[in-house]
Amino acid sequence: MNRLDAEKRDLFAIADLAKEFGISTRTIRFYESKGLLQPDRVGGTRVFRRRDRARLILILRGKRLGFSLRDISEYLALYDADETRTAQVELLIEKVDERLELLRQQLSDLEMTIGELTEIRQLAAERITGK
Repeated sequence: MNRLDAEKRDLFAIADLAKEFGISTRTIRFYESKGLLQPDRVGGTRVFRRRDRARLILILRGKRLGFSLRDISEYLALYDADETRTAQVELLIEKVDERLELLRQQLSDLEMTIGELTEIRQLAAERITGK
């Protein structure tokens, strides 16, 4: 099934979502256990709706960008609570700013470490060659 077909469907099995997003069904069940997804049940079968699929996209994007499940949960909860989405967007800006600051600090730390390692390597190579 291609992405356009998936977006047109109203109901999804857990295996369909797992395959579409390249994740395990266990991962989806984990997000469900954390309250991030709330599929309907038909008998004992999980039935995911388009809303669940959209939430899964947001969860996976948030994880890829380094946000915690708590951050993602707060963001998703605001989506349901605030029809204007103002609080959700304000929280998003706050969390993105925090993440950017952390990444900038990590980048600075990495650049310093690369510089130190480069210098150590150069000194070691000079010692071997006697220069």
